[in-house]
Amino acid sequence: MKTSMIGVLACFAIACVVFFNEVRSQGTAGSDATIESRYLIDLPTAGMISHGNVALDFEFFQSDGMLAGVSVGAFNRLLLGISLGGSNIIGTDRPTWNSLPGIQIKLRLLEETVFIPAIAVGFSSQGKETYVDQFDRYTIKSLGFYAVGSKNYRAMGFLGLHGGINYSFERSDGDDDINVFVGAEKTMGPFLSLLGEYDVGINDSNRDALGRGRGYFNLGLRASVGNGFMLAFVLKDVLRNQQDYSLANRVIQLEYVK
Repeated sequence: MKTSMIGVLACFAIACVVFFNEVRSQGTAGSDATIESRYLIDLPTAGMISHGNVALDFEFFQSDGMLAGVSVGAFNRLLLGISLGGSNIIGTDRPTWNSLPGIQIKLRLLEETVFIPAIAVGFSSQGKETYVDQFDRYTIKSLGFYAVGSKNYRAMGFLGLHGGINYSFERSDGDDDINVFVGAEKTMGPFLSLLGEYDVGINDSNRDALGRGRGYFNLGLRASVGNGFMLAFVLKDVLRNQQDYSLANRVIQLEYVK
């Protein structure tokens, strides 16, 4: 069974849960959202989950790949997470698991005010898409250490703007520059949000890297489907930054926060 079919079945299962159960809490999308977005698509925000809350994340991508993770609000300003994934998870081929689990730590330094964005720092060793053994890196490099700021505005709903810098430890290609990223989230009614993010890819642009200097531009549509569930449809690498390992693929993301 292909990854796309698994995604469809997962979406159907969530729709059934929502249909047969009263919606008692919102997810992370739309103007009625009651949970902060911890990430846009691949890039982080300054958003957190509250102390004692748990978030489950699933991503289905190319090569029958899947990434699963769990995050815990250790404190209101401290988030800890772990993730594991691989390719050929679905189907008849032998699964290829990532050699190590990914580790995530995020600490919010400043809360958002009228004039000041929320500021968070963190570390993530989890890259995205398949792991490329030939280059000893993920198709999309892990963030490594990062700092990010997030500011929300009222604009026919809400508009969230995000930006940050990061330093990845996946530098076997010799490209170890400090990187920059930006992103935005615009609510489209009470349950939907439109996402856009741009990873400049400064650390993935030299002659031995996979990137071609265009950066990674991703688009997505996120929907809150009730009871803490979120479903997102994503199109990655719209600019086709990678030639040999072209992403330009459709990805499904699922999130559950309790």
